[in-house]
Amino acid sequence: MNQREANTRLAFLRRAIDRHDRLYYVEARPEISDRAYDELYRELREIEAAFPDQVTPDSPTRRVAGQPLSSFASVRHLQPMMSLDNTYNLDELKEFDARVRKLLDGETPEYTLEPKIDGVSISVRYEHGHLAQGATRGDGVTGDDITANLKTIHAIPLKLSAAHPPALLEVRGEAFMMIAGFQALNEARRESGEEPFANPRNAAAGSLKQLDARVVAGRPLGALFYAVGAVEGLTFETQSGVLESFPGLGLPTHRWWWRCRDVEQVFQRIEELRTREHELPYEIDGAVVKVNRLDWWRRLGATAHAPRFAIAYKYSHEQASTVLRAITVQVGRTGTLTPVAELEPVLLAGSTISRATLHNEEEVRRKDIRVGDTVIIEKAGEVIPAVVGIVAEKRPSSTAPFDLHAHIGGCCPACGGPVARDPEFVAWRCENLGCPAQLKRRIQYFASRGAMDIEGLGESLADQLVERGLVHDVADLYALTAELLAGLERMGEKSAANVVAALAAHKTPELWRLLTGLGILHVGEGAARKLAAHFGSLDALAAATEAEFAETPDIGPTIACSLREFFDNPGNRAVLDKLRAHGVAPRAEAPARGGPLTGMTVVLTGTLTSLTRDAAKAALRQRGATVTDSVSRKTSLVIAGSDAGSKLEKARELGVKVLDEAGLNELLK
Repeated sequence: MNQREANTRLAFLRRAIDRHDRLYYVEARPEISDRAYDELYRELREIEAAFPDQVTPDSPTRRVAGQPLSSFASVRHLQPMMSLDNTYNLDELKEFDARVRKLLDGETPEYTLEPKIDGVSISVRYEHGHLAQGATRGDGVTGDDITANLKTIHAIPLKLSAAHPPALLEVRGEAFMMIAGFQALNEARRESGEEPFANPRNAAAGSLKQLDARVVAGRPLGALFYAVGAVEGLTFETQSGVLESFPGLGLPTHRWWWRCRDVEQVFQRIEELRTREHELPYEIDGAVVKVNRLDWWRRLGATAHAPRFAIAYKYSHEQASTVLRAITVQVGRTGTLTPVAELEPVLLAGSTISRATLHNEEEVRRKDIRVGDTVIIEKAGEVIPAVVGIVAEKRPSSTAPFDLHAHIGGCCPACGGPVARDPEFVAWRCENLGCPAQLKRRIQYFASRGAMDIEGLGESLADQLVERGLVHDVADLYALTAELLAGLERMGEKSAANVVAALAAHKTPELWRLLTGLGILHVGEGAARKLAAHFGSLDALAAATEAEFAETPDIGPTIACSLREFFDNPGNRAVLDKLRAHGVAPRAEAPARGGPLTGMTVVLTGTLTSLTRDAAKAALRQRGATVTDSVSRKTSLVIAGSDAGSKLEKARELGVKVLDEAGLNELLK
């Protein structure tokens, strides 16, 4: 291919990829398969490699930066990004309408209603049609420059599709993680022994805080735009006009939004959105109501905290309000510090709630949750209740913003050791591996059903064993006697004898169980099973090189490095020696080679009656199948028992084959 031919082909490929990005992300009507798209992208990359002088700044291949940043620069928004006031009831929405009418001297406002995406607010600036800068909301006046990270999100165009783009266009929107992508990401993290993200919003926030855009490029992030900031060369008269213009510029916006002639129609659309919420591929937590005429925005103005022309109506699931007495900080198995709300006890969903998760410091800051506040707690399909907001008008005057680092005095609340910021999880971590709080959770994890499966050794017993100094590592568990345990709280002679018997019965576990229980960084159940099948023994694993680890199917360089570091650590080797001395001798699970289900990925959902979920998984694996927890296009088969829920719906959407329990039993024959 000569220079002229290359130029012609490059121009065609860039136009084609831009067009297919637009069809997929903006118009939701893709024309080609993912594989065909990948082929176009691969060809573009190969020609650019052969003719590097023809690479343009806005080429689709330029989305990922080459080197990590050392830090984010601070940038000033051309126009402030204010946060919205919010409400949870329709009466307050009527009051908002009344205030707007009064400030407009009796004018009758028309409104727009848009879904309120539960993501991360972003601002993107285009100059003469080309993406010049992207930033977080920050404090509303200044934010972090995350241009490199936003460029990795294919939904955000590198250049506007207008023939005559404006000289300047600052657009506001939301970056988020798709629900299906979030589930797949967490499944992959669990299988590699990494901590799963708490929710899609936290996953998106942690991703955008990464200094290496290559990490961000591997995350299933999306983006939508819904407002303009500074603009030169375009005029907008209404919010509905803004939303109507975005697709023509190549900017993705809401799938659904409505013009409402009055507040009564707003109520109708709110209920319509609530009933269709499950159809959206991303999470929303309510609706945003805005006065439609933009010139009235200027007339209405803003308070010190929020604009008067818009309000967020948040959906209530199973909620209750109560007083936040205090915020405590828990330390997890990997050292993550999690703020916890200590509440005035309140009845919610049939149980009395006195504690709720606050997820992390950024969530507390974003929602401005303070000790003394009346807070709203919710169980929206989650086992652990969460604080979702505050009742601002009930806030005492003496409250102060929560600062986790200051709250813990700059050190771990459990051991006093040093703490460090973890940007990926927007969290602080204790760096002391000898921290007793971490040891408690490691003991509990070692004994859990997904690891060594030692019955009777739960959270309460693990706490007491560490607090009494009876165990200092997992190997010490096998030195426990019934006499020692019987002296602990809620441990009679029979219970103590049962725990000792359970430990003795699990001295020859499957190798993958021990590998999982050891808590090796990045090595979860999925990776442990693959390693056990590949190496066959603990001695072979301990002797393997980093390169040999990496040769294991689906084991990448990160896990390989973590394994070698674990086995090279003298403290870890001492624990393994103690385990051997106590007679712990793991056996390798015989790998299923050439089984009838080899190559198939299977998901179980619902309740099975003829066998347990674990037994079904084991039977499927023995026949060569890979068993995962989330449904994707790569899923071969879904087994649906009774009361199957969202996984079954997802399988039907994707056209994945579904079997009931009778079909599973036939399959296993």
